[in-house]
Amino acid sequence: VSSAGEVTGESPEVAKVVAARLGIKRITWRQVPFESLLTELSERQIDVVAAGMFITPERNRQAAFSRPTFHVSPGLLVRHGNPRHITSYRQLAGLKGVRVAVLSGSVEETQLRRLGVPADSEVAVPDALTGRVAVESGVVDALALSAPSVRWMALSERLGRTEPAPLTDESEPGAGLGAYAFRAGDRALRRAWDQVLNDYIGTPDHLALIRRFGFTAADLPGLTAATPEPAR
Repeated sequence: VSSAGEVTGESPEVAKVVAARLGIKRITWRQVPFESLLTELSERQIDVVAAGMFITPERNRQAAFSRPTFHVSPGLLVRHGNPRHITSYRQLAGLKGVRVAVLSGSVEETQLRRLGVPADSEVAVPDALTGRVAVESGVVDALALSAPSVRWMALSERLGRTEPAPLTDESEPGAGLGAYAFRAGDRALRRAWDQVLNDYIGTPDHLALIRRFGFTAADLPGLTAATPEPAR
């Protein structure tokens, strides 16, 4: 959500374009804690998850994803000057007293646990804005998010209180693909959404839009087809 109270970000802004091209004149936005998104989707409280959600095997069993709209590497938002000198996710496991904010239920949370970061070093937050405030205030040493999201958050901070950590690339094969999530039964909506995405992703208009949020052409996926239907 922007300072003006408008829903924004890479995924919501692309969703606005898709909806307009599909003739959907009005979008009702519902802000939901990240960990509750797929539950809200399955319970029909929302129809589309437009939150830059990564595709994972577990999530693909719960929902049907659109074609990916980005393919990104991990990132960390730190305080200006990077006082803990953080350079990798793996390093966090060995830093004494380090505290890192993660979106509850996120891919970053799972990755940090797999790398050996203690559970008591992680601080679960409901959304990225809360995580950024935690970094700025010193409650945590870093916020784990995708690299473009971290770049955007750092650039949008006028007082320069945060910056991206200079991370080595810790992407895993097949990881980092983000897309929209739909209920498995909403095939017509998902297919129509994908048709628009196939024509829009990578165009000059699309690149100009996502550049505002820290994304570049290098963050686009190399896929053009929708992901498979979830296993039943």
